Amino acid sequence: MPAFFFSHTSMMNLLAQHVYRRLLILATTGLLLMALSACSEPPYTNVNSAELEMLLEQDIPVYDVRRPEEWRQTGVVEDSKLLTFVDASGRFKPDFIERFTAENKQHDPVILICRTGSRTSTLARFLVEKMGYTQVYNVRDGITRWIREDRPVIRP
Repeated sequence: MPAFFFSHTSMMNLLAQHVYRRLLILATTGLLLMALSACSEPPYTNVNSAELEMLLEQDIPVYDVRRPEEWRQTGVVEDSKLLTFVDASGRFKPDFIERFTAENKQHDPVILICRTGSRTSTLARFLVEKMGYTQVYNVRDGITRWIREDRPVIRP
């Protein structure tokens, strides 16, 4: 075979190796960026029980988004506005957004609390990213931590 054929094949192998390395670097970079974005700070503010107390002293409204049977079971933070976000099956309550937006403007501060902070984390992200709210506070461990720390609740 002519020498040209071998050099062309060698060149193709080098090119293939280069492309493979570039793809590997791109894939690794993509995975790293995905992992880092999953660890990024949420677009809302997480607060603990002590911070919640300070916010309540500033008369910032707190919305307990649990269901009525949960409110009765554990009690609620005093002066909480009771507005159910999802039903027992996890389905979004259709009147929630209408009622919430009627009471709160986009730049008004608002506190969200549920049992453990999971539902309110989802809701807080939605309010900030999709609805344009700018001062959303999520009680990180919910009413569960509040009660565990012997903080006061009232029965609705």
